[in-house]
Amino acid sequence: MLGSRAYCRLVSQNHRSGLVVLGTACFVYVTAETIPVGLLPQISDGLAVSEADVGLLLTSYAVVAGLTTIPLTALTMRIPRHLLIAVTVAIFAISQLIAAFAATLLILTLSRLICAVAHGVFWSTIAPVAARLVPPDRAGRATALVFLGNSLAIVLGVPLGTALGQWLGWRVALAALAAGGAACVVALLVVLPKLPALPQDLAVGAGARLKASVRIIRNGPVAAVCVITVVLVIGHFAAYTYIAPLVRRDGGLQGLGLSALLLGYGAAGLLGNAIVGRFVDRRPGPLLITLTGLMAVSLTVLVPVLGAVPTVLAALVWGGTFTAIPVVLQSAILRVAPQARDAASAVYVVAFQVGIGGGALVGERLVSSARLAWLPGLAAALTIVAALVVLAARRTFPAHAPTPGPAAA
Repeated sequence: MLGSRAYCRLVSQNHRSGLVVLGTACFVYVTAETIPVGLLPQISDGLAVSEADVGLLLTSYAVVAGLTTIPLTALTMRIPRHLLIAVTVAIFAISQLIAAFAATLLILTLSRLICAVAHGVFWSTIAPVAARLVPPDRAGRATALVFLGNSLAIVLGVPLGTALGQWLGWRVALAALAAGGAACVVALLVVLPKLPALPQDLAVGAGARLKASVRIIRNGPVAAVCVITVVLVIGHFAAYTYIAPLVRRDGGLQGLGLSALLLGYGAAGLLGNAIVGRFVDRRPGPLLITLTGLMAVSLTVLVPVLGAVPTVLAALVWGGTFTAIPVVLQSAILRVAPQARDAASAVYVVAFQVGIGGGALVGERLVSSARLAWLPGLAAALTIVAALVVLAARRTFPAHAPTPGPAAA
């Protein structure tokens, strides 16, 4: 038999390209999901609607993704995982193409809702797929590698998409995302190894699988991760959805200045993701406490109007911490539910989407009532609450990953 290190080396040689392609798919998905944040003024002007209305694109997207994730994940468990991932990205590419030609906010919203239907299945499947490509004790690192695509989306996708949208128009930016999605579909089909559905998934009917997916929330550690996720993400997206007007108020940043800030925000996230990937399999609890603490401090700095330099520095810390936090949370889900990774991941995705939708909605309500300045304070307070839940749920973040049995994945 191969030793652990030899096996890891063999897996790395055979499937690193698969992890890279999965990360690329994450890149285009996250860029598309958050691009309205950077192009808020352009979309608002182009469709003759308010910035607050454009901000609700994130809320409607999150609502549909949250409602469809668990049932669609259960219904698709028998589909080979490499094909399922490719199909979800193909739906993404089609939706972006429709969005690029949307003449009204309604059509733009509907095009994003098409993508939202596939969104939950994509995100509930991608981490378990990455885990199947590596030994059990490297699942956290594999997740971190794939989620580098999320960080790159913030460091490159959103700022470059914002700059492209400001230069050639927001429709061109969305068309570019559609092309990127189509290229990802081809790469996924070529590079990913064949990943058939697991035997236990083939043996269980869709109805029983749906019930199991709902029951997984009764698992105490899974529920704890979901509570932390909802609270933290509501706070983050309440502020992040309106980062353009927020930094315009705090630091006078707009246009290319905003693009540069988003670039720095994402670069900090990329660095944070790389650092977290080295420790997430060993000390996830203390790591998450450190990240939420730093995030709360950075958001608190954004409450008063302190000028450009403090605003930029706080935004960098904010980006570095929040972008890395989902790596810890997703890894925790894989650890605490090794026999039901897809079901637990689906519940986690729902929690994340509830957080995104709830945060964008809260942000819209505050912005519409001229309370923009409240957003970073609210986000800081909710981040502190999430940190307290982490402290109260220590067994949710064990120092050593359990070894999954033959049913896991």
